[in-house]
Amino acid sequence: MSQPTSVTEWLMAVGLVEYAACFARNDVDVSVLPHLTDLDLKEIGVASLGHRRKLLAGIAELPRADARPCSKPQIEAERRHLSIMFCDLVGSTALSTRLDVEDLRAVVTAYHKCCAEAIEREGGFVAKYMGDGVLAYFSYPLASEHDAERAVRAGLALVEAVPLLDTSAGAPLGVRVGIATGLVVVGDLLGTGAAEEQAVVGETPNLAARLQALAPPGAVVIASGTHDLTGGLFEYRDLGTVALKGFDREVRAWQVLGSDAAESRFEALRAAGTPVVGRDDETSLLLRRWEQAKAGEGHVVLLSGEAGVGKSRMTQVLLERSAQESHARLRYFCSPHHQDSALHPLIAQLNHAAGIRRADADAARLAKLEAVIAQATDSPGEALPLLADLLGIPPGDRHPVIDLPPPMRKARTLEAPLTLIEGLAARRPVLMIFEDVHWSDPTTRALLDLLVDRLTALRVLLVVTFRPEFAPPWRDRPHVDWIGLGRLPPDQCAAIISHLAGGRVLPREIAGQILDRTDGVPLFVEELTKTVLESGLVRKAGNNAYLATALVGRTAIPETLLASLLARLDRMPETRDLAQLGAALGRQFSYELIAAVAGLPPPLLERSLERLESAELIFRRGAPPDAEYTFKHALVQDAAYGTMLREKRQRLHARIAATLESDFPEIRARQPETLARHCADAGQTEKAADLYIAASVRATAATNNVEATAHLKRAMALVKTLPPRAPRTAELRNRIMTSGWWWWSA
Repeated sequence: MSQPTSVTEWLMAVGLVEYAACFARNDVDVSVLPHLTDLDLKEIGVASLGHRRKLLAGIAELPRADARPCSKPQIEAERRHLSIMFCDLVGSTALSTRLDVEDLRAVVTAYHKCCAEAIEREGGFVAKYMGDGVLAYFSYPLASEHDAERAVRAGLALVEAVPLLDTSAGAPLGVRVGIATGLVVVGDLLGTGAAEEQAVVGETPNLAARLQALAPPGAVVIASGTHDLTGGLFEYRDLGTVALKGFDREVRAWQVLGSDAAESRFEALRAAGTPVVGRDDETSLLLRRWEQAKAGEGHVVLLSGEAGVGKSRMTQVLLERSAQESHARLRYFCSPHHQDSALHPLIAQLNHAAGIRRADADAARLAKLEAVIAQATDSPGEALPLLADLLGIPPGDRHPVIDLPPPMRKARTLEAPLTLIEGLAARRPVLMIFEDVHWSDPTTRALLDLLVDRLTALRVLLVVTFRPEFAPPWRDRPHVDWIGLGRLPPDQCAAIISHLAGGRVLPREIAGQILDRTDGVPLFVEELTKTVLESGLVRKAGNNAYLATALVGRTAIPETLLASLLARLDRMPETRDLAQLGAALGRQFSYELIAAVAGLPPPLLERSLERLESAELIFRRGAPPDAEYTFKHALVQDAAYGTMLREKRQRLHARIAATLESDFPEIRARQPETLARHCADAGQTEKAADLYIAASVRATAATNNVEATAHLKRAMALVKTLPPRAPRTAELRNRIMTSGWWWWSA
């Protein structure tokens, strides 16, 4: 066996790529492989004895270190949408003039450590230390759904934490932070040894660096792209448009002042102007259960659906319909950032309801908590000191200190909010909403277990929203309803498009592209329509229509969706190349075709496809070798395709075209346009034009004139890119004119 360049490559070679995540979690790289034992493999998660023996046999076949040096893993460059942070230590030059170099080193080391902890806590990647500066990426090497938000939170944490460092500087340290978000090429390794970094190329890193220089000490300044993605999650001071060195235009900037008071992520990130479409039955059930709850018959409604399908919008409808009624409203929001923080949704709700601020003194915080608890009960008993302790508030002299063993204290703490809910329900109906429970911590789920069983005799409606991967244990209770929100049909998606377009009619080809690529997911429809309207792809014409200026490109993915789409792919790095190959093949592809192009051993190919299927990135119909696969969302396909650099795309399409010609000759004869598409994307322009002309001739023979016209237009667009005076160009142009006599004369 030759020396692998990565553990994933080696695992693919031995047929056990499913363990790539186990090796990565435990920092096992190629250099560590020869030292692994059976016990080591078991500890990192390889439970199967047979698999451990197979892995050990593969390790034994690796070349000896003294026979061939271990080559460095190769990281392929790719297109990514990153949030990039630059942070700089304020006054470092002055420090260097008055501190001994060893003392200065200790100061900078403490500062670097503080930066790394804050950045990594929010899922960022420290790319480089540059003296007193730190460069960090968010959304690389792994994307998450809220990378721009994470970058801003890390920046706010830094400007708060750095001044608190205990150093020999003789005065509090300060830091300034700049953040920008945009498209870059990332992954190229520059330098060697300690100077090595994974470089990013594009406008975004330069913009982040300039904004950092613009920021006053102790401030976080962000660019428009970051501001657009973080919406109402933070409070900002608009700095207006500013001139930055090296930029030929003024750019808009904002200073982030702190977290916003918006109660929900939906309110902060989504405009509520788009009406709910196609959810009449679901809305009716919610309203019926609310009426029953008000009459004393408590109910739970479980609202399940994939991201973007409209769960939060449904809860918003219920809140709006009940707004004029006398009732208590309790809203809890589970966060992807706090899945290991016990009872975080309860803590956040109590702080919000009581109006508690970080700057409040302990006495003021306690008084506010007492006021909110008084709305539910006149005799709080031990609930108040337990909840005060949960919020980190000293109970003061007026309330007893609760001294209990930890297990009993936890049980009493879970009882405390239930006592308040019972008290509230005795005074007026209670509408409770728990959002995004798939992100909940274990203790919050234990609280929900108690609550679901307790509320049947209370005037309470509890609505719980979550994604399909979460399996609620309460589904079979008689007072629990399950609503599964599916995707919308095309006519209802068209209604959303019409609303966003202000009643104006979009060109049929543009509207058709939006419908095809958004797959009935309302959020996708909204965001892609907004992208089209704001990007110059259409222009107003007359009073009631738009005209198309261009078609929607495959990489025109709304920035608001990019992070979540890439996150799905990044969770499975070992199948990334296969996902990209599938994306190049098309929205749908056969097992036979991907097997021929990929050239992988059948067991490895099938396992990799199964992993993509289990992650719900693709759907399968039939069984290999007769299986057909479809990307779950066209935008997931586009995201996988869009990460590849142009050179890699061309190589893939050239390989696909060559495979189609050699192994699937019937495609050229029956569907020349399919082969033409891959040749065009491979840069084989003349061949692609020739094939499109052949496709037009075939369509004309079947009197499919609309299709024939489309093929000729594509051929002509390709010919226009060729040298105008070349003989081959003239030949192709003449063939187009001859083939399309009926089109040109129309």
